[in-house]
Amino acid sequence: MRKMRFGLLAVIPALIFVLLSKCDQVRAQNTPQAAGAEEVTFPSGGLTLHGFIYRPAGDGRFPIVVWNHGSERLPGWLPELGQFFVRRGYVFFVPHRRGQGRSASAGPYIMDALRQEGSERGAQARSAKLVEMMEVHLQDQLAALEFARTLPYVDADRIAVMGCSFGGIQTLLAAESAPGIRVAVDFAGGAESWESSPDLRNRMLVAARRAKVPVLFVQAQGDYDLSPSKELAKEMDREGKQHEMRIYPAVGKTHQENHEFCIHGSAIWGSDVMEFVEKEFKTAETVQ
Repeated sequence: MRKMRFGLLAVIPALIFVLLSKCDQVRAQNTPQAAGAEEVTFPSGGLTLHGFIYRPAGDGRFPIVVWNHGSERLPGWLPELGQFFVRRGYVFFVPHRRGQGRSASAGPYIMDALRQEGSERGAQARSAKLVEMMEVHLQDQLAALEFARTLPYVDADRIAVMGCSFGGIQTLLAAESAPGIRVAVDFAGGAESWESSPDLRNRMLVAARRAKVPVLFVQAQGDYDLSPSKELAKEMDREGKQHEMRIYPAVGKTHQENHEFCIHGSAIWGSDVMEFVEKEFKTAETVQ
């Protein structure tokens, strides 16, 4: 027993060092600049929106991932994902849609608007309002995509759209209508709204039927609801649309922890997502 205690005591300093190193890494990413992100602005109709861009070192025209954030009030600059994609030679762009993050002054915060609608007019009105606001936010996403195509270091023939939660919904809408994109990855789109918003459910099924690019659906077991990925994949299958689905083992104890798999799970989903994207980029080159 004494030897065991002594061994544990000997390990503690090393554990403290590791924990402090992790804290230093987190602190180093507390500003966009420290994390390697550049803040940019772009127009959406008459609005000026903001976002963050990571880019690989060197010259050249790089493929780009345009990432659609979720419903959070402050989406941030997502350094974990930015560095994941930059290490693989991709530009990573996180546009902030109106009412959120650095674009907060450009419109109402979507969750405040939905809560007000539900409080004043009931669940059915909230359901319809969610779809209405998703269509408005789609215009911001399309504006971000147009801006991305103008960047001199971006290969406009290799654009991937991805997103999580509300951003997954946006990703599916882009797969239906956004010009110039090659592939879409929907992480848990609609997982918190599928049952409560029949209007959203119907809108997403329509988008799946009309998708113009291949879509990969990704979720973790234990997320709020796996039905969106399963039902949307079935809908695309019925329509003969190219798609894949990956449901991974649970990564947390709560629904929210598993819902955030999109942000913190790149070590698990990364190789599958990159394989799907690269395959579609190569297919597009062959067709051209």
